[in-house]
Amino acid sequence: MKKLHKLRQMGRGWAMCRVGLALGFMAGGISVAGAGERPNVLLLMVDDLNDWVGCMGGHPNAKTPHMDSLAAEGMLFMNAHCQAPLCGPSRASMMSGLLPTTTGVYGQVSDKHLRRGGKAIREAVFLPDYFEQHGYKSVGAGKLFHNGDGNGVFDVYGPKYSFGPKPKQRMVYDPSTVTDLGSTLTDWGAYPDSDEKMSDYRVAAFGVEQLGKEHEKPFFMALGFARPHVPWHVPQSWFDHHPVGEIVLPHYKRDDYEDVSELARLVNTMPAMPTVEWLEKHGQWKEMLQAYLASTTFVDAQIGKVLEALRASAYAENTIVVLMSDHGYHLGEKNRVAKQSLWERSTKVPLIISVPGEKGGRKCGAAVGLIDLYPTLVELSGLPGREELEGVSLCPMLDDPERVWKRGVITSYGPEHHSVRTARYRYTSYGSGKAREFFDHKVDPNEWENQVDVPEQAARIVELERMLPKGAAEGHPIMKMPVSLYELKQRGKLGGER
Repeated sequence: MKKLHKLRQMGRGWAMCRVGLALGFMAGGISVAGAGERPNVLLLMVDDLNDWVGCMGGHPNAKTPHMDSLAAEGMLFMNAHCQAPLCGPSRASMMSGLLPTTTGVYGQVSDKHLRRGGKAIREAVFLPDYFEQHGYKSVGAGKLFHNGDGNGVFDVYGPKYSFGPKPKQRMVYDPSTVTDLGSTLTDWGAYPDSDEKMSDYRVAAFGVEQLGKEHEKPFFMALGFARPHVPWHVPQSWFDHHPVGEIVLPHYKRDDYEDVSELARLVNTMPAMPTVEWLEKHGQWKEMLQAYLASTTFVDAQIGKVLEALRASAYAENTIVVLMSDHGYHLGEKNRVAKQSLWERSTKVPLIISVPGEKGGRKCGAAVGLIDLYPTLVELSGLPGREELEGVSLCPMLDDPERVWKRGVITSYGPEHHSVRTARYRYTSYGSGKAREFFDHKVDPNEWENQVDVPEQAARIVELERMLPKGAAEGHPIMKMPVSLYELKQRGKLGGER
């Protein structure tokens, strides 16, 4: 595409200009202040958002007009996946351009301890830093790494994120009444009484303010929104968008685990999280879904403020916009209300890339990963490529979404459990091959039929096995894994349920 090519050429031209400046002369009279031709980058990160977005058709009750409008301006990747089904490691992977099996960051690591792992994560050049090294100003706010910006990566960091405000007492779900095996922030209900009390409101306001400023350098701006992360509390007005009587239940199969191994059940069972049985017993399934949908519509409105500010700004014609989630979320499917699985509902994420001047409203069905964002933004901005990166640029897909794309996307949950997703298939190995799953998404989009023992699939399974990581780095020394039954069994701490 001509505009895409032009953006790359602009970036390369600026790189040549920097060389000229370093040698003490001006290339063609171009100065630093005149480098506005380089594209800016606006990265919008949403926490725990699955494909319940209007343009993705993931749920009929989804109301996300602003995300939909961005998709209408850019490319929507319909088959994008995270590299870890958990906030911290997913974000560390995307920001470093390295797989969890390379960095050892499989679980939650505080930002201030992130660099205290193995060599790969110690020496990683995070995405904002790389742009800074090439003349960009980095600006951030909200939840970007696991704790926001505890690493001090951004030149300017605005409001922090919060999962609150929360009422003094839980409104619906209290995990202490369900189990003594872990805890969760999971709860739902209309709270507080105004949008202004939500951290996402402040993050959006900061983004609007920054887009109204004059920036001497091109900017790399990242805004991290907390909702729809639990607890699903937003003001009542957002619940009103989703009357509970109109809520449609997601796909659910009561005997779904019959073809799943015991090891897979242990890995995917989060004892502190709600199950469909609990939701049905307490008459809360639709109410829970309403709260998730309300939280998503609320965050969509905050994103809308930022997008409108960009469109009204001096940067509208020269800013690449990316919208992504760090992982998906089960909302009853496979009897789970949680992330932290290697099934489709946890790994699949919304991903939109909008390049100024490019034709919008296009969709791509190729399997891509969040790890591919780093090299994609580097190429779009004309920066020198980095051989260390383990993703690949999606620019070929932006040029032609129909091109043949034979890569598989890897998602890891700890060092022993890995899944590979292609355009059609998913293959998962638990416990370094002790248990396996194979799903054909063309005929089984809900992953209800494990075909790993079907003879006709044997050749495909062998091909997918070859795509799995050949080794896995030792886990980060200061890391917490989610409280699954598998993790508790490994620690010898399995207890009883209430």
